[in-house]
Amino acid sequence: FFDAGGRSLYDAVRALYLKPVNLAVQHLGSSVPVNQTKVMFFLCLRSDNKVTVNFINRDGEKITVKGSPGDSLLDVVINEDLDFDGFGACEGTLACSTCHLIFDEEMYKKLGPITDEEMDMLDLAYGLTDTSRLGCQICLTKSLEGMVAKVPESVADIRQTKDGSS
Repeated sequence: FFDAGGRSLYDAVRALYLKPVNLAVQHLGSSVPVNQTKVMFFLCLRSDNKVTVNFINRDGEKITVKGSPGDSLLDVVINEDLDFDGFGACEGTLACSTCHLIFDEEMYKKLGPITDEEMDMLDLAYGLTDTSRLGCQICLTKSLEGMVAKVPESVADIRQTKDGSS
């Protein structure tokens, strides 16, 4: 990766903190402009761009972590190695409801629209509420700073037997 001035990716990313940089990718002798959304990805690397998320686990314990804008809540749980048994069984493919989370009404309204596919999966979730969402479908933004996400007491995980063992 090189910017329009031929600087390395490292130098170009560093320059992003000081002024806008017109980045381009050099591939097989041609330069292709990089769209602004990809430039924003690099801005997520700054620690002050992190978003604080508060999870309430099944024992009622508050766990505070930070994630990068653009990460899903499932990504945050995985990246921070949080031990929520059965959470994210389908690895974010929208094929289960194990990343079911519950939000307060005010935060729920900030999460954006819910898709029909997500609603279908939520229908399978235990403890469904009016403010339930799937963590794999919630992407962090700065407007979600300080959010609280409650992990339901039980999870619908087909990998478990009826007695709860794996």
